[in-house]
Amino acid sequence: MSSSAHEVDSPAPPRVEEVGEGVFAYVQPDGTWFINNTGFLVGRRGVVSVDSCSTVRRTRAYLDAIGRVTPQPVRTLVNTHHHGDHTFGNFLFSGATVVGHEETRTNVLRWGQPIDAPIWNEVDWGDIELEPPFLTYTEGVTVWVDDLRCEVRHTGTPGHTTNDSIVWVPDRKVLFCGDLLFNGGTPFLLQGSVTGAIQVLTEVLEPLGAETIVPGHGPVAGPELIQDVLGYLRFVDETARSAHAAGLSPLEAARETDLGEYAHLTDPERLVGNLHRAFAELSGAPRGAPVDAVAALTDMVAFNGGRPLTCLA
Repeated sequence: MSSSAHEVDSPAPPRVEEVGEGVFAYVQPDGTWFINNTGFLVGRRGVVSVDSCSTVRRTRAYLDAIGRVTPQPVRTLVNTHHHGDHTFGNFLFSGATVVGHEETRTNVLRWGQPIDAPIWNEVDWGDIELEPPFLTYTEGVTVWVDDLRCEVRHTGTPGHTTNDSIVWVPDRKVLFCGDLLFNGGTPFLLQGSVTGAIQVLTEVLEPLGAETIVPGHGPVAGPELIQDVLGYLRFVDETARSAHAAGLSPLEAARETDLGEYAHLTDPERLVGNLHRAFAELSGAPRGAPVDAVAALTDMVAFNGGRPLTCLA
């Protein structure tokens, strides 16, 4: 029986890291449920932010951190996907144009306000107001920070979600990849695709030649992170194929699985959700097709010994 593999003590405070000239990562330890990374690029007349945070408190702290770097306002906010840890704080970016994929907008509205108990322990979200992207695209858009080109691209196939986008800064070799990559945490593919994520990492992320990667969760990394995450994704794919052929349920398969070299990753219960996704595709569902999220999350709680999943947001 596995359980959420991180301490219940408060994580370390967030930090700002300059990852390229005028390009900053905002890293929030410990990177577990709803504790995401963001980033921002500073120009002469304004700031571009990559994502917001999950709670009012955390988003206000992020805005304060930007204010300590520059007095310029955030003029543009790019969402990498619809999940609440990257979008719930959007409404606090007063005056900013919120940019995202068309399905990011659709899913922010579809999934609505945050939830916690009984899936997660209770969280102080604050008084969240949904603010979906109101400038949307289907394939991508270019955002300029003075003369610095920032390429916002939909990845083309479901991976972490159906609406994943990256923010690639070619002149700095810096990649903001949203939750396509986790560093030190278990990747989560319930609303995306295991095979699709493998394709995105090998055909979209690797060829960029990024030297610095800001993952959606966990410390800033180099290009080696792509191979680390690919290893886990292939492990899930192989586990799912064997268990599906044996007639096991996702929960049964997860309970019988030895995580091996991936046992150190936080939030191991995500394996159950990942197997729900993989089983759906093995049964003929297309990538990204809706699965029963309540059933998957309930199985994840069961895998966690019946206890709500730990969220320190």
